[in-house]
Amino acid sequence: MVSDLTDEQIVELAVGDNPNAFGEIVNRWERKIFALCFGMLGREDEAKDAAQDAFIAAYKNLSKFRGDAKVSSWLHRIAVNQCLTRKRREKTRSESFFDESESAEEKVFTAPSRQSPAKLAEKDERLKAVRQAVSALPPDLRQIVVMKEFEEMTFQEISDATEMPLSTVKSRLYTALKQLRMKLETTALEVV
Repeated sequence: MVSDLTDEQIVELAVGDNPNAFGEIVNRWERKIFALCFGMLGREDEAKDAAQDAFIAAYKNLSKFRGDAKVSSWLHRIAVNQCLTRKRREKTRSESFFDESESAEEKVFTAPSRQSPAKLAEKDERLKAVRQAVSALPPDLRQIVVMKEFEEMTFQEISDATEMPLSTVKSRLYTALKQLRMKLETTALEVV
């Protein structure tokens, strides 16, 4: 059964005589790749298109997969490249990294809160400040923050996906977190 195989084994099948095997790779990774694209592009429609283009590019280049990295890292690298290409084409974005309004799906699954209205308002303000601070990061730093903090990728996975040295990934995350801290401290002082 295809679902019992590793990603690498499925790619071998897809390269060989079973082109439908790649569908299993898509099923396994589509949510993570979409989330990565959304984190980098900030718009659902752009993220869907980028994720779809990433899987199409991966399928077209299956025979070029060398196995030097995990399939997941290879897919992440393709998705990152798709997003960077889209960002280069669209130099200005009209929407922020995080959409401040919740989608209908998120509202349906939100559990009722037992917090006071004042606590909820404070929490909303903090969340808004974090969204704005992340949105203000340069794209190269935002990309690392999204992959590490939201996608929960390891430093090595980020390094493989972005083709950056491990030390560069760590340095960029450190720089991004330092900038976020400074921005959030400034925002907190403005509120007081």
